[in-house]
Amino acid sequence: MLTITGIDDLKAKVGHELGVSDWHEITQDQVDAFAQVTGDHQWIHVDADRAAQTPFGGTIAHGLLTLSLGPQFTYGLFSVEGFAFGLNYGYGRVRFPAPLPVGSRVRMRAALTTVDDVPGGVHMVVTQTYEREGAEKPVCVAESLVRLYTGG
Repeated sequence: MLTITGIDDLKAKVGHELGVSDWHEITQDQVDAFAQVTGDHQWIHVDADRAAQTPFGGTIAHGLLTLSLGPQFTYGLFSVEGFAFGLNYGYGRVRFPAPLPVGSRVRMRAALTTVDDVPGGVHMVVTQTYEREGAEKPVCVAESLVRLYTGG
């Protein structure tokens, strides 16, 4: 795992890949639990019989389920030290170029896109590219926005 220490070290990583996560299998139980929590029971995610009749051949993960794996993957890739605390500031552009069928394995590739000074710390953008095993097109590409603060 990569450890980044302080603002100077962080800025030196701009334009570089921060790492690639381990593979994670998407199960129907995960998709069903996500549907339960979010109230998104759209049939392409939860009705295996009906979804089998689509070009996907079965159910697919919610795009937002895929995106929500970001923190899990990030914690295994890199850490930042020398800051009082950090906050999820949101997301910039998010897109889902390809489906993620249940039973597939997915991983995330993270690259540090920008680091800008803000009052009390820095604002960083990490481009998260979610890759499906054996597929050429990513299933999600998102700009994760994070604020890291140097004071309490």
